[in-house]
Amino acid sequence: MSFTDITFIARFLPIFLAVYYIAPNRWRDPILFIGSLIFYAFGEPRMVFMLLLLVIANYLMGRVLVKPRGVMEEGLPELDENGNIIIIPAVPEADHSAKRKAILILSVILDAGVLIFFKAGALIKPGQIMLPLGLSFYIFKMISYQADLYTGKIKFRPEFFRTAVYFTMFPQIMQGPIMRYSAGDFETAHGRIFSFSRFEEGLVQAVLGIGMKVLLADRIGILWNEITKIGYESISTPLAWMGAFAYTFQLYFDFWGYSLIASGLGMMLGFSEIINFDHPYAAKNIADFYRRWHATLGFWFRDYIYIPLGGSRVSKLKVIRNLLIVWAITGLWHGGTLNFLIWGLVLGIFIILEKFPLKKIEKRIPLLGHLAVWVIIPLTWVIFAIPNLHDLGVYFLRLFPLHGGSQIVAQNDWLILLKQYAPYFGASVFLCIPAVAKTIRKYSRNQIAIICFLILFWISMYFVVTQQSNSFMYFSF
Repeated sequence: MSFTDITFIARFLPIFLAVYYIAPNRWRDPILFIGSLIFYAFGEPRMVFMLLLLVIANYLMGRVLVKPRGVMEEGLPELDENGNIIIIPAVPEADHSAKRKAILILSVILDAGVLIFFKAGALIKPGQIMLPLGLSFYIFKMISYQADLYTGKIKFRPEFFRTAVYFTMFPQIMQGPIMRYSAGDFETAHGRIFSFSRFEEGLVQAVLGIGMKVLLADRIGILWNEITKIGYESISTPLAWMGAFAYTFQLYFDFWGYSLIASGLGMMLGFSEIINFDHPYAAKNIADFYRRWHATLGFWFRDYIYIPLGGSRVSKLKVIRNLLIVWAITGLWHGGTLNFLIWGLVLGIFIILEKFPLKKIEKRIPLLGHLAVWVIIPLTWVIFAIPNLHDLGVYFLRLFPLHGGSQIVAQNDWLILLKQYAPYFGASVFLCIPAVAKTIRKYSRNQIAIICFLILFWISMYFVVTQQSNSFMYFSF
């Protein structure tokens, strides 16, 4: 079951929201936890027990990492007579005791070990060992949770259902975003706001996300599928470039659409908005692109791998080493085949070039950075999309017809398909403009806008019911 399944939209979500809002506030965490397990069971019934064991294990290890004093038996802050929070910090037995360090290492070994086992197993024995849905995302949450407990970023003793909801809440368990427990929505009793205004804003985001996925990502993705069926050796250079941009926009609006739905559902449940995409194609260079693309994942790699390695506060050679390590891990996190490692390292090399030799040139001519985003990023997505290195080489010979690859197999193939897909390319470029999204947000409560959202929703539902919808692309990672 995914966010664009009619079962989720017409059955699970309305029933769950009714129960969630009718229940007293103290029951909402247990209800959300149980509802999230039910949601997960629709997609991964065999893995629910493993997920539950990981939740319990991480909660118990977290209790050892931080032992608060005071009267916070439920893990929530006490209030004074005026209703203000009395902050009673968690005080470990010893800030860096051997026991706490051992528990932290044990928790990371457990969580990372499970992730590596399934990632490697799915690669070595495909069909026999399947990668559980959402595994990478909830494992990353668990690792960051333990690290934040150890460093004291989480200031209150974890309470079971609040922690379990953080790990498993259904708007995020499949593809993120990777929220932080210490960000405020989970750690304090006042992290959530239940209001019609927030619910309405979340609903608008969810409708926009469904529209992006069903009406744009799935439709333009058909072009990439057609090119794959034709065979890379049989397409012209113009069609190869069209295919690169088709996959670029398919991935972008698939995952942006998912992120909007996830954030919108979270807001409907009372949580704060999470901005996982900040108009990456308006970025000033490739490094800036990845600060804006899947931002919560980028922050995770920065805070828990790059900075512990020394970040940018070390020598130039060590900075280069740190960047290559982070991008190699980023590539392998997305997939175990060699093309993902190449994809990560290629991006790392470009970011290193931007950071050092090209920095002054980019400052003098900012347009070069913007051009790099629109030319190099689609080319790297081709590496991302094609796991077979021979096929990848063939595709790049079509993109750059050199050394015997200059033969145009079908000169007009791109013209025929461009007529069919031009509206989708036009809509994709239009929605990449930051001013468009800002305008939609600004007028989202206008009566005409509300009518447009209703029309968008029902058109999307028509496609959901009458045409087969592809699963979200990040389900594979």
